[in-house]
Amino acid sequence: MSERGSPALRRRRLGMELRRLRENLNLTGDEVAERLEWSTAKVSRIENAKTLAGQADVEALAGLYEVDEVLRGVLIALRRDASRKGWWERYRNSIPNEYIALIGMEAEATGMQNWEPQIVPGLLQTEGYIRSLVQATQHASLVPSSWLQDLVEIRMERQRTLLHVPDPLTHVSVFHESVLRNQYGDARVMRDQLTHLIEVSELEHVEMRILPQDVPPPVSTGAFVYMKFPDFPDVVYIEDLLGGRFMEEAETVYAYERAFGHLEERALDETASQELIKKTIKYWIK
Repeated sequence: MSERGSPALRRRRLGMELRRLRENLNLTGDEVAERLEWSTAKVSRIENAKTLAGQADVEALAGLYEVDEVLRGVLIALRRDASRKGWWERYRNSIPNEYIALIGMEAEATGMQNWEPQIVPGLLQTEGYIRSLVQATQHASLVPSSWLQDLVEIRMERQRTLLHVPDPLTHVSVFHESVLRNQYGDARVMRDQLTHLIEVSELEHVEMRILPQDVPPPVSTGAFVYMKFPDFPDVVYIEDLLGGRFMEEAETVYAYERAFGHLEERALDETASQELIKKTIKYWIK
């Protein structure tokens, strides 16, 4: 499994494939459970990725569904990869489960679209900015101080494994002009952060657009991340004061896709966005 592979998503893919095979044979979960002498709940948990099927379970299902050797090998490989742990698992005790889920999902994504009305998008933040941001929002976000270093390390590792690898994520962001002046840390932290934005915007797989202060936002929504996958339905992640959640219903996901398109239409192009950032850097020379 590649560095960007996600065990969580492989588990979901395995469940989806097993459900597809069952439905192609017009079998119900009850019928599969009866033939394999399992509980119906076990079939449901495997198909919905609530539990990881054992290799013997996958073999049993493959035999029942009479799959060929090639597909059997694919199912076993999915199961093997799903049993491995991602780098983020070592932080499981210090970050919320929904954040763990986000990292697992984005590790498999090929594209990400991120709207941020208040802060610099997470994958574009510097270490100093991250640390200052977490410290400033620690009380409101209910983040224990003991998690600070872990949160900094996690965000930096996310950037490394998603943007600075041979097969990087395509990252497109739109953020509000006020983000450039919303202060986290001292002037040096902000100056370094804006300089970093210029540098990372030069990467071929990174597109950065700014919605000007004098342009009314075309949609009324908080921050969101829209993720695209090669062989899995698109997913939207939303984070608020009480935590994060995923939006997976097709109509809802499409609404967010359209919302991001409207934001892109009203935002400055890449060149003009870079010029605005360079201009704002001078504001932080104090």
